[in-house]
Amino acid sequence: MIDQISQLVVGAVDLIAAFLLLYGLHRMASPVTAPSGIFVAGIGMAVAILVTFLDIFGVNAAARPFLPVNIGLAVIALTIGGGVSWWGGRKVAMTAMPQMVAIYNGMGGGAAGSIAAVELFGHHTSGLVPLSVTLLGALIGAVSFAGSIIAWAKLQSILNKPLRVPYLRFFNLALFVTTVAVGCVIAFLSLSSALSPELIFGFFVLAMLFGIMMTLPIGGADMPVVISIYNAFTGLAVGLEGFVLQNPALMIAGMVVGAAGLMLTMLMARAMNRSISNVLFSNFGDAPAKAHGAIKGEMKPTEPADAGTFMRYAKSVIIVPGYGLAAAQGQQKLYEFVKLLQGAGVSVKFAIHPVAGRMPGQMDVLLAEAGVPYNMIFQLDDINAEFADTDVALVIGANDVVNPAARNDKSSPIYGMPILNADQAKQVYVIKRGQGKGYAGIQNALFYGDNCNMVYGDATSVLATMIEAVRGLGTKAAA
Repeated sequence: MIDQISQLVVGAVDLIAAFLLLYGLHRMASPVTAPSGIFVAGIGMAVAILVTFLDIFGVNAAARPFLPVNIGLAVIALTIGGGVSWWGGRKVAMTAMPQMVAIYNGMGGGAAGSIAAVELFGHHTSGLVPLSVTLLGALIGAVSFAGSIIAWAKLQSILNKPLRVPYLRFFNLALFVTTVAVGCVIAFLSLSSALSPELIFGFFVLAMLFGIMMTLPIGGADMPVVISIYNAFTGLAVGLEGFVLQNPALMIAGMVVGAAGLMLTMLMARAMNRSISNVLFSNFGDAPAKAHGAIKGEMKPTEPADAGTFMRYAKSVIIVPGYGLAAAQGQQKLYEFVKLLQGAGVSVKFAIHPVAGRMPGQMDVLLAEAGVPYNMIFQLDDINAEFADTDVALVIGANDVVNPAARNDKSSPIYGMPILNADQAKQVYVIKRGQGKGYAGIQNALFYGDNCNMVYGDATSVLATMIEAVRGLGTKAAA
């Protein structure tokens, strides 16, 4: 009777945790409610961990003799994991946020794979359908774990060059087919005899090797989409293992995260005008781009103070932030400059490209961190038509997302990709450290335009000079 009551309590709490996760995810859809959504989802995760801990080490421990119950090790693991995550989340810089998301996402895939490993090595799953689901979750989780580690290493600049060897795609295809074949053998043998631990171990090794080899050739420009893909993989793996364990919280949360990750992946791929298969199996992003004819004109440098003064007397300014702003940690200075412009009566808006930065939504988070009001931030489709009537477009550390070649050069590797129409503004200022190219490895025709001036330097330093220039104008006016 006590066991039945405890099972009912555990199931009810699991459903509550799942509801909190769903509600938190719903609130994350808006920048205004996202902070509270993260908090609610965090509570849901904490509730799920707590009830699972009490269930395993509580009255139902005897019902799972196959689990290696050691409350001391469990407490140590929770303490270390929670402590490292708390410390890492508070200390991580905005520029390192994509790496943190990648590594934590990999941990989720690894956790799903570990659940499957316990089930397979312990022979606790019987029946062809449950075993197939377990193997599928193991495959997806292992691929997500290994692939996310490689994505983290690329974003952390530990792996700077993509792997480029002949016939790599055929090797990866053969590796994937072999992994699936081994999984089928495991499923077949489980129906007639005990499974070999070596066979199961080999299955996991092959799956992780495939995740590594699939990610190594992908260039840096595609990392936002890759992170999103592996996020979907992790959610799907968690949902599948939740089905095996008959855990509602895992099933609901995993499937919702998987579906959300898939939708985000599709939106990001569409924003780059590329298919997901093209992202995974092409060399875009790091292969040297071919020359497509000389760009007419020349880059025209200007001083930060002159650019700041010009914007002070403009009627409207649209700011296009890119990864260079995050790298320079210049968001606070940028908003300080924006407030000076607004105080002078200038209309200021922010234009965000879906794949700006190295992680989905990175620019939105960056601006929110600086205190920029949400009603000043606009997505590509909502603001693109306004550039033609705007006095100044200020581009900070962005490159490919404002390259007109995407509209008018059919030979360009980014042709067809939706871009922000910054080149259509009456005047364009571009803050860049130097004359380097973007991820696509091609020159930006915008920088050579008659209406464009380059402001070279670190974004924070340049913006500080602009601020002083505008403040000086205010002082002179007061005098």
